[in-house]
Amino acid sequence: MKKQILFFATTCMAGLSVYGQDASAIDAYRFSQPDLKGTARFMSMGGAFGALGGDLSTLSQNPAGIGVYRSNEIGFTLDLDFQNASSTSQGVKTGVNQTKFLLNNLGGVATLRLPSSTVPNLNLGFTYNKGASFNRRYQGVIPRLNISMSNYIAGTANNNGLTVADVESSDNFNAYNPNDGGLQAPWLTILGYDGYLINPNGDPNDPYWTGQWGEASTVDGVTNPATSGSGYFDVIEKGSVDEYNIAIGGNIANKVYWGMNFDIINFDYRLQSLWGENLENAWVYNESTGNVGQTTSQWNMQNLYRANGSGFNYQLGVIVKPIQELRLGLAFHTPTWYNLTQTYSADILGSYYGKDYNPMTNNGTPGYCDVNLRTPWKVIASAAAVIGSKLIVSADYEWQAYQHMKLSEPTYNDYYYDYYAIPGSPFNPDIYAETNQDIKDYYKQTNTLRVGAEYRVTPKFSVRAGYSFVSSPVTSKAKENQIPVYTVGTVTDYRFDNETNYITCGLGYRFSGFYVDLAYVYKHMTSEYHAFSPDPTSNIRTPQASVSLNNSQLVLSCGLKF
Repeated sequence: MKKQILFFATTCMAGLSVYGQDASAIDAYRFSQPDLKGTARFMSMGGAFGALGGDLSTLSQNPAGIGVYRSNEIGFTLDLDFQNASSTSQGVKTGVNQTKFLLNNLGGVATLRLPSSTVPNLNLGFTYNKGASFNRRYQGVIPRLNISMSNYIAGTANNNGLTVADVESSDNFNAYNPNDGGLQAPWLTILGYDGYLINPNGDPNDPYWTGQWGEASTVDGVTNPATSGSGYFDVIEKGSVDEYNIAIGGNIANKVYWGMNFDIINFDYRLQSLWGENLENAWVYNESTGNVGQTTSQWNMQNLYRANGSGFNYQLGVIVKPIQELRLGLAFHTPTWYNLTQTYSADILGSYYGKDYNPMTNNGTPGYCDVNLRTPWKVIASAAAVIGSKLIVSADYEWQAYQHMKLSEPTYNDYYYDYYAIPGSPFNPDIYAETNQDIKDYYKQTNTLRVGAEYRVTPKFSVRAGYSFVSSPVTSKAKENQIPVYTVGTVTDYRFDNETNYITCGLGYRFSGFYVDLAYVYKHMTSEYHAFSPDPTSNIRTPQASVSLNNSQLVLSCGLKF
């Protein structure tokens, strides 16, 4: 597999890294995807606030919303998130629940009144806003396997032409100077070899690697039954995108509202991913006999991965009010430029022939390296109608082109690649060239539609409702397994998201500048889980499951306008 090959030529500096890992196209999208987060009023109207403004959440959506303010405001928002995830494979359904408490929003806006009817005020704002929450957990069972991940690992070893000496780690293995002479160690294959998931056949200097899964066969009159078994997975994700917004804006003759926003972003993503198999008649090396034989195999691989760092972006927006009843909005978001540090480790726990094995990457010492990520541009077009003093109806359309995400190595690594870029050699210093092509192969633009309404029952009490739809970011050829999907490192599993739907409603109360808003938000998203990449040229179905992610959120905002 191509990207498993690239894994052996790592992106990290030898002086910094313990073992190689570069980011994949899957990581790029995982780090770039948005969420519906903000104040209770904003969320209860489906996030359709691009043409309205006057809400703390608009500073990170259409910054022209700050120009609508005519008074000062401070406020905060709390979010109680009830999560339910279920997976289904071959008719077997598995569910898991968890509850998270979040601080969605905190900040304020200050209004400076000017002695001018053309430019009546200038507004400054600062908010903390949770741009996205990664908190989710899903697990499941694959009742009947058709192939083992061990065979996938063996395939990577064959595709890379690895010898036994390349993957032996017991003889004073040095992660900074791998046995194969490469830049870093092929840890997926090393784990597979040390955990007895793969077996070398023939010449140790030119072996053919096989996994634990085998078909029924008869050799010298002895019948070997086919391997059979089940698989299971457990994925835990944590973390968030925390935005710190600094905005400035104003209005021109109470007809045109403008704003700009600079975002400083703190990013933290953590993954704990486990894949396991229970096999009968598996082909496993027997230390007692010195041969490979068939036995019961129980093993699992656990990956621990974290990416954290910081980023920034810039936003510019405008809201035009041609008549009192109509408002039109337009906002542009630059990409977010991230500098991230990745930390990772993995181990296998296996049991065969009455003995347990527990090999770890680099004896359990975590590895780390840096990567730069550029997320896609974002454009938001909005319209809102204000009908009398009772009803507001609004709609947003948002466009993002995920195929234009880009990964790159930090500039301080350049000398490292220049050193190893031997003239005339096939080594390519741009180690993300193929990964960025994968981004274009796997992902496409998304279309987001948000609609919302607010009805003022009394001057103090309002009711709200909204809906938001986000199209799938995945290309049809990737979703339908028409192309292989490449991962890196020892993390082989991935998930492709389908459409996302939000249904929202809420209440609002105002009294002498004080306000309290309550929202209920239901989020439904389905995904396709893959334990490892399918082979488009084969009819063998790799382990897959349909995952349904359902979130119910209770959101409370309180604040004061003065």
